[in-house]
Amino acid sequence: MKNILNISELSVNDVDIAGGKGANLGELTEAGFQVPPGFALTTAAYDYFLETNGLARRIREIMADLDKESDKSLHDVSEAIFDAFVAGRIPDDLEGMILQEFDDLFGGTGEYGLVAVRSSATAEDLPTASFAGQQETFLNVYTPDDLLDKIKRCWASLFTPRAIVYRENQGFEHEKVKLAVIIQKMVRSDISGIMFTIDPNSELPHIIIEAGYGLGEALVSGKVTPDTYVVEKFHKRIINKRVAKQTWKFVRGERGDTVREDVEEDIQNVQKMADEDILALAEVGNQVELHYDHPMDIEWAMEGGELYLVQARPVTTLKKNGAVGGPSKEETDRMMKEEVSGENIITKGLAASPGRTSGKVTMLEEGMSLDVVKNGDILVTQMTTPDMVPAMTRAIAIVTDEGGMTCHAAIVARELGIPCIVGTTNATKLLIEDQLITVDGNIGVIINGAEEEKEEETVVAVQPTVPVTGTNIMINMSIPQKAEEYASLPVDGVGLMRIEFLFTSFVKEHPLSLMEQGRGDELVDMLAKGLGIVGRAFYPRPVVVRTSDFKTNEYRDMNGGEAYEPKESNPMIGWRGCSRYVSEDYREAYRLELRAIKKAREEMGLKNLWVMLPFVRTLEELDDITAMMSEEGLTRGKDFKLYLMAEVPCNIFMAEEFSDRCDGFSIGSNDLTQLIMGADRDSDILGRMGYFDERNEAIKRAISHLIRVAHSKGRLVSICGQGPSVYPEFTEFLVREGIDSISLNPDTVLKTKSMVASTEQRIILESLRKKD
Repeated sequence: MKNILNISELSVNDVDIAGGKGANLGELTEAGFQVPPGFALTTAAYDYFLETNGLARRIREIMADLDKESDKSLHDVSEAIFDAFVAGRIPDDLEGMILQEFDDLFGGTGEYGLVAVRSSATAEDLPTASFAGQQETFLNVYTPDDLLDKIKRCWASLFTPRAIVYRENQGFEHEKVKLAVIIQKMVRSDISGIMFTIDPNSELPHIIIEAGYGLGEALVSGKVTPDTYVVEKFHKRIINKRVAKQTWKFVRGERGDTVREDVEEDIQNVQKMADEDILALAEVGNQVELHYDHPMDIEWAMEGGELYLVQARPVTTLKKNGAVGGPSKEETDRMMKEEVSGENIITKGLAASPGRTSGKVTMLEEGMSLDVVKNGDILVTQMTTPDMVPAMTRAIAIVTDEGGMTCHAAIVARELGIPCIVGTTNATKLLIEDQLITVDGNIGVIINGAEEEKEEETVVAVQPTVPVTGTNIMINMSIPQKAEEYASLPVDGVGLMRIEFLFTSFVKEHPLSLMEQGRGDELVDMLAKGLGIVGRAFYPRPVVVRTSDFKTNEYRDMNGGEAYEPKESNPMIGWRGCSRYVSEDYREAYRLELRAIKKAREEMGLKNLWVMLPFVRTLEELDDITAMMSEEGLTRGKDFKLYLMAEVPCNIFMAEEFSDRCDGFSIGSNDLTQLIMGADRDSDILGRMGYFDERNEAIKRAISHLIRVAHSKGRLVSICGQGPSVYPEFTEFLVREGIDSISLNPDTVLKTKSMVASTEQRIILESLRKKD
């Protein structure tokens, strides 16, 4: 094994030689994401250092005296091992290679720049354990001597008290965990932060972004409370913002050190990122998740408008059953009203880890012995640090003044499975030592007093009853890798399978570019593979596949896309959907989609795959496309249905004519609302003013008309837009109008199905009363 490798030579499979951080940085680089360049001292270099200094035996001797329950013992053992590492000498040949790579990183001129020296353990950033903050990172390292010193300190940090306790609790053998060291060019970090590609608390399909000024060290450690932005993953819109005041930041000092600097007063209270930058960053997060096929925790930094990814790791705290849930804002408000009275609430904060528990307060300040925190205490502090992990493992809940959803306290609490509230701003001032309190991590409140202990009783687990509905309940899908999980939901099939997301997760290149390279068959095979995953999971329930509906700007962003895509001033109402399929510039690429569907249906036997066409503007283009489909072996019949998206007003006005050419419609309420109301669906201003709302009377009249006409022609009508997943009253309206099926986001299936059943029962009762 080589002692040193360039980051670009690493991949996610190299954890054993480069540690979790190094392996993931290499994987991101290989996948085309922008990562600061650098190199890795592999675990072979770590072993070489231990061997030449006789450290393996010395570590075993020191660890033999460990009492992990004693804070003093942990620190004594850690200090002894640290001293042994720092006193060791890096072998001359390894030292020479390190300094040569350091020089090469800056052009081989002998003029060194600033680097970050980062620990990367082999038991780090794994799908089952994050090891958040367990080893050291050193920023703004400049001279060769400082670099060599910081490398040894990184190696030694494998045996900090927090790392020792964490490995003990996670069941990792100390001798089997090794450390690589990553050396990367420093990013100045005008703005930096963390991003989760799933809500780590509720597990809703939201992208959580936290952002602050300066280097990310202050945010990750919880020393500042960041802005929090929530982006709805599938519809790519910002649904919530929490702007925090930031009075200081960490920056690069004049001598290359890290210094604290005041934030200018006029920007302390403003939003750290523009909306367009938030959405662009969320899309990068989405692409990282698709690449890894797993929700990810990503650290990022922006310098001069350039985005760099500086770490990525799997989210380690998801429920074992992969359930998607968590209270909505409305449910949270209701819970707060029902469960606690205002006079009992001491303070509120951000619900960072779910659960509810009672106990006595133990205040922990920096520099205090961790032994003050006993088993069963509620740890209250300004912010947690990695050194506090031994105490955190004994606590039953954690409360902090500072921090956000991705701070150290939040990550560790979720991994420990204990309630946590962060960002209260005042908990250390309002709470007192030994005070009995209740911490509700579900809704982010701290309540005076302890709950009465309930007598233990045997509880027989009962599966919730799923009501039967006359209205079919289906789901919307974008990610085929979630098919097996979602297929277990009580649904009648997939009402919307977006094939364009197969391009981003399986193909990753513009279709015309692939065709020009003679790789059209490869595209067919990759699309068929993705369709097969979903089709098999839901078989024999129908899966309605909507053929591609990327806009020109989205196609341009694909590999090779710039050569084939025009620049449109308004792509949302531009060359998309059916107008693309019938054009001479694209129709042969569209045929590849049809061949992939045919392949999945014929060769894989998945006759449950049907087709839906998006953005149908004219009858003529529809006739052209159905002729094209017939030529590719896809003809309407008993086991193959053709649906049309009803999202352009002409679909409503000419519902009778369109009905003669299809088996049914699926209402795209987002685009339909946009085009009827003349309101840009991505406009935050119009959204706040209420113009973009599916419940508008004009939209409801259009839907009623379509259902009435389609039914008169014997055609089915579904809806796959966002409305039913968000507005209960809109769902009731649809059921009363006689809609045949409702396709929902997976997380709202059970709630909406119960609502539909209740509405149907009321309709029956109302009908019976009229007869009486």
